[in-house]
Amino acid sequence: MPTTLTLKNIPDVVYERLKASAQRNRHSLNSEAIVCLESALLPAKLSPSERLARAR
Repeated sequence: MPTTLTLKNIPDVVYERLKASAQRNRHSLNSEAIVCLESALLPAKLSPSERLARAR
């Protein structure tokens, strides 16, 4: 079951990069954050085609 996570004290530069990335990928901030976390924490579990499909 999905869990809710609240992040505090995010550096401005990180927030701005996440926001810009979300806009480029036509994602919400939440969706983009999840994609970034999955990429960093679960790189072996998603194939490149699966990662691309999720990003779309």
